[in-house]
Amino acid sequence: MRSRLPVAVSVVMLAGCALKGDVRRVELEVAALKEQVGGAEAARKVQTDSLLELVAAVQKALAAQQAYLVQVRGDIRTDQLSVQQQLVTVQELLGQSQQRLTELRGRLEQQARQPVPPVEPAGAPGVPVGPSGNPAGPGPDQMYDVSLQQYRRGSLSTARVGFREFLRVYPTNERAPDALFYIGETFATENADSAAAVYQEVVKTYPNSSRAPSALYKLGLLTESRGNKSGARSYYQRVVAAYPRSDEANLARDKLQRLGR
Repeated sequence: MRSRLPVAVSVVMLAGCALKGDVRRVELEVAALKEQVGGAEAARKVQTDSLLELVAAVQKALAAQQAYLVQVRGDIRTDQLSVQQQLVTVQELLGQSQQRLTELRGRLEQQARQPVPPVEPAGAPGVPVGPSGNPAGPGPDQMYDVSLQQYRRGSLSTARVGFREFLRVYPTNERAPDALFYIGETFATENADSAAAVYQEVVKTYPNSSRAPSALYKLGLLTESRGNKSGARSYYQRVVAAYPRSDEANLARDKLQRLGR
């Protein structure tokens, strides 16, 4: 009985030591766990703070961007209003210009439709006479310019009448060759025979004018368009021979090279 007592005491003492060791180990593990949890919480706090700073920076940038967009919208509205006002001004100016052009066109057409009064001999009773001895009224320049305007507008018949009246009233004017040449031009797309006859008259009546080589060259073109190459060649040769320094002479030389001499 006495021999078993020390053994029992030893077992109890060993059990107590083992229990204290387990408790110590648990305490160490708990401390380590607390340290890990504290480190994780610290890292999480640092990460959270960084995210909060980033969010604050983004919000600040968005606020600045929004303020900039508001300013841009205001500037755009201002520019739009300015452009609209300018457009209104331009439209008003265009409307006024269009109205003036319409009025001017109407005046020109009215002048073109008005018949030219018959001209009586200079010095006849009741007929006013200008300083040059020509009848008073529309001068040669005005009559010629109006006819030329009609020609350029495509009013060929009206232009033809105006040029003929110009030649009737001012047959010796320096623009007479031009007026006769343009009469031929008014026929060019309508009646080739009439155009050719007028061009012939230009060469015959005003051989020393600058319109003579033009008329000869036109005769060559008309003849060539009809398939008469020999006749066209003859006209081109006349241009080169009679008016070698004219622009038409250079054109005629090119034509002669193409047609073959």
